[in-house]
Formats: sequence, structure tokens, C-alpha cells
Amino acid sequence: MERAAEPAPDASAVSSSGDASGNNGALAAIFGDGGTLARALPGFRFRAQQLAMAQAVAAAIAARGTLVAEAGTGTGKTFAYLVPALLYGGKVIISTGTKTLQDQLFERDLPLVRDGLRVPVTLALLKGRANYVCHHHLERASHEDRLPSREDARHLQKIIAFARASQRGDRALLADVPEHAAIWPLVTSTRDTCLGQNCAYYADCFVMKARKEALD
Repeated sequence: MERAAEPAPDASAVSSSGDASGNNGALAAIFGDGGTLARALPGFRFRAQQLAMAQAVAAAIAARGTLVAEAGTGTGKTFAYLVPALLYGGKVIISTGTKTLQDQLFERDLPLVRDGLRVPVTLALLKGRANYVCHHHLERASHEDRLPSREDARHLQKIIAFARASQRGDRALLADVPEHAAIWPLVTSTRDTCLGQNCAYYADCFVMKARKEALD
């Protein structure tokens, strides 16, 4: 399990007990001028609306309530919900509207906030089934006598090499093959075409690995 350093004193002060005044003070110390994030992230500056949103998110989490938040461009919405989420102390699911934003959160924003706050949390990325290379369908495609085009054949060789080296099998990590390339449906699975536990590659399935990491 991935571990970071011990949390900063002002970061660990945020709790899920429902103590709004205590949480507000701790969040102010994190988001404020010269606070935790300002010290950890070059260029970070205090924004009152960002702090207000973070406090609202923390209050909703503590109360096990529902919050609908809207803020303008430049507010810093991402950090405003990531900080309370990472400090919550339990499992949090973050769903995004696009895969691009999902990748941005996982690859950049979440590690930045986690390391800035020095909280020992583990991150996992989970996408839909069609976003992962399927070993079974990849093998079938590799034995096809004829692919639709030479470009598909070139893409297939790149995907084969990628699947052998990759730990995650996320097609977004293979920049050499365009997202809308015709080869992808031939080397990924759907609910109807997945063999499940009957698959010879079940133990190495990228989808199952991602789901297990998300559940742990």
C-alpha cells in the first residue's frame, strides 16, 4: 500500500465529527495565505470563494448530507472538494463528466493535494470496461488473417507491446493509437463479450485489477 509522510498538523485537524467551527478553522489554515497549500504548491494563492466551498463540502460530509455547489471559473473548485475528501478519513468516490478530467484528477491534481497535505491515502482509478485492453480479444485479433487496414495492423502491434508492458492496460496511456482508432473494439470487451471467470486470462484481467484496487 502506498504511504506518504505523516499529515501536517493543520491538515489532520479536519474531522468528520460534525464540528463545523473546528473544521472551518483547519481549512482556513490549509487554504489561507501562507497556509499548507501555499507552502507546498508554488503559485497557490488564497481565494475566499474556494475556502467557502471547501468548508461547505466538509460540512456536507460531516453531516452525511447532500451539497450542490456551483462556482465560476477561477474559483479553484477542484481543490475545494479534493481537500475535504482526502481529509475525510474514509473511502471517497469521485465521479467526473469526462475521461479527460478523470485522468487529470488521478495523474495530477490528486497527487498534488495528497502530497501537499501529507495525508497517507491510497488512490485508485476505475473506468468503464471498454477503456481497458482485453487479453482474450487481443489474442483473437492477433490471429486474424486479415484486418480492415494496414493502419489497423500497425496499431495492433503497438497494442500488443503495450499490453505486455502495462500494469493498468488503460488505453488512454497508449498515445500512439488514437482514441477513435478502428482497432479498439476488436481488442476490448463489452459486458456481452466478456467471458468473466471462464476466461483464461481472468487472473491478469486489467478490468478486474482496476476494480479490485478500487474496492481495497
